[in-house]
Order: sequence, then structure tokens, then C-alpha cells
Amino acid sequence: MKVVVLGAGLMGKEVARDLVKSNNVEKVLLADLDVKTAQSFVDTLNTDKVEVIELHAEVDDSLKAVISKGDVVVNALFYSFNERVARTAIEVGVHSVDLGGHIGGITETILGLHEEAKANGVTIIPDLGVAPGMVNILAGYGATKLDVVESIKLYVGGIPTEPKPPLHYTRVFSLEGVFDHYTEPSKTIQKGKLEEVESLSGIEPIYFDDFGVLEAFYTSGGISTLYKTFPNVRALEYKTIRYKGHAEKFKLLADLGFLDPSNTVEVDNREVAVRAVVREALKKKLELGTKPDAVLLRVIVAGEKSQQQVTYEYEMVVRKDMTINETAMARATANTISVVAQMIGNSDITKRGVFAPETIVPGDAYIREMAKRGVVIKETSHKSAMIVKW
Repeated sequence: MKVVVLGAGLMGKEVARDLVKSNNVEKVLLADLDVKTAQSFVDTLNTDKVEVIELHAEVDDSLKAVISKGDVVVNALFYSFNERVARTAIEVGVHSVDLGGHIGGITETILGLHEEAKANGVTIIPDLGVAPGMVNILAGYGATKLDVVESIKLYVGGIPTEPKPPLHYTRVFSLEGVFDHYTEPSKTIQKGKLEEVESLSGIEPIYFDDFGVLEAFYTSGGISTLYKTFPNVRALEYKTIRYKGHAEKFKLLADLGFLDPSNTVEVDNREVAVRAVVREALKKKLELGTKPDAVLLRVIVAGEKSQQQVTYEYEMVVRKDMTINETAMARATANTISVVAQMIGNSDITKRGVFAPETIVPGDAYIREMAKRGVVIKETSHKSAMIVKW
């Protein structure tokens, strides 16, 4: 198969790194506006499988020409491009996956293209990062083992392993995306009712070995399509994991209007966007550089099986690969989208149309493939007393 990777940023590079290891991948086309930087990365791979091509993602003809070169396209661009890429892939008859960014209804719009994709013989799977993405696949897999799904709880966080004050955080993806997830409302189901709650709220303690007691709180986008796939559960929620005190500090920034994209001030007779200033200032403070990071994940799916209460729990702790300077977030995210792209290209996934990850990606095969890449997801389960129905 030929795979086109759109974007030679951190995630796009790591997707390419994984793809070249597959015997079933004949060619990887790494597309970016900055071909020089992309080529510098490719030169480190010591392979003739990867070709760098120029991409002007905002120009329809360029996007169409690049996408049409592949059998599958991996969209590693910023999520504002997701709909455009999906529509173009359908038009030229190429399968497509993206990293998500479930903000502003983008994924819902892409899911609305199902009939067009099906008619053109194309498979589109959006939201294939960690959250959304990995959590969806694991939640869907756990649900297949139950007769009735009653609750789904998701916890994910990318954190530094050597935290420094005052925020105890380093950025592992776009700060613009972080700000969106911290300020947009979070969908949740409580007592069977779908509602929206304020992000950075609902703080609770959560424990992981080697990290101790951390905090988890609501952020937007994490449950992605799960509220539509499992509308009848009693509880469904997604929370982000950070070191204690993180939510309170960012809540202060949000309350002061520092994260509001519409907030502007006049400085020396010039109008300045406050959020842009905060973003650029924090970039310097929160640069990961060569420092180690980790991604923590816990997915808890509970319900009924054979008249017993059963809970399936999936847990992952992945750390930075210091040998190749690959961040933990990149390992978890890039490998997820690469694995699913290859499942489509290898015909392990054959349904055509647009699908949420939890409805189409085989969880058992996904867990096996991730383990081969050093991203180990552990499954545990327990049963409680027999349910007695009067």
C-alpha cells in the first residue's frame, strides 16, 4: 500500500517512522509546506521508502493532487483541516484517517459524509489520537464483552515525568488545542441524561503507580462520538489527568479572560489578542525539549454480563523513548493512527463509509499491534454478585 501522511510536524514524522517498518507499506509520501525540514527528518530514517512532497493544505488543487497519490491518507494536520481532507479523500477515492480534535462539531460533520464515502468505496475514520481515539477503541472493545453497558469512564493525561513549578506541565501538542479543550464545554452523561459541564471542573484524585496521587477534571472533546454510540448508559465522562493544582491555575487564566479568543486589548495604539500573547508566553515556559514525558490512561467500562455486574478496565502508562527522542504522546498517538491506517490498507477493516473508532476498529487486534510497538495496554476485569431480578 501507499500511504500519504499530511503534515510533517511531530505526529506526522512519528507516523512515517512507524509506517516504514511495515512490510505491507510500499511507499510513504510525507507531505508538508516545509519540504526542507521534512527531508532533514527523512534523512535520519535510512530508508528509500519515504518521499517528501510539497503540500499547500489550504489550496484545494494541491490537497487533491497530494491525497490522490495514496491508497490511504493519514491526516496529521491541525484539526481545522479535518473536514476539508475528508471531503477531498472521498472525492478522489482514497481512505482517510485523522487525529481528531472533537471541537466545534467537526467530527459530526465528517460522520455526516457516510453515504458519500460508502458510495465512493472509501473508509473514513476520524478521531484517531489518544483521546479521542485510543479511549474510543478501548471503550468499544470493553462494551463488546458486556450484554448491557451501564457506565464508561475515561481518564487520560500527557504529563512530564520531571514536573517543574508553577504549572507542572509541558506541552506535548498544540497549546491552541489545549486552550480549546480547557475552555469549550465538556459533554457528559449523568444518571442517564446528556448534559454539558464546564471544563476544568469536577476535579477528583486519581492514582497511578510511580506517579502517586494526581488530579483528573473535565475537558472538552474527550468523549468524542461515544455519547452517540452509547446513548443509553447511566454514566459517561472524560477527564484529563494532571499533577495536583493544575486545573485551579488554568481556571484562573480562563476566568480572567486570558484564554478567550475574542478578548483583545490595546497596547501602544495596537490591538493585541490576549490569548495569542498568553499562548506564545507559555510556549517558552512549557517547552518539552528533550525532557521525558509520560501518557497515562485508564478506561473503565462497567455493565451486565450473564446476570452479573462486570467491569473491564484498561490501563496504559507509556514513557518517552529516549533512544530516538520520541515523546510518549507521539508514541501513543502516532502509533494509534498508523495501526488503524494499516488495518484499512491491509483490508483488516473492509466496511465502507464514515465510522467512529469504537464501532469499527477491532480492539483485540489493536491492543496486540500497539504492544508490538512498546505501547502496552493492560486489561483487567472483575465480577460482583449475581444480579437478582424480582
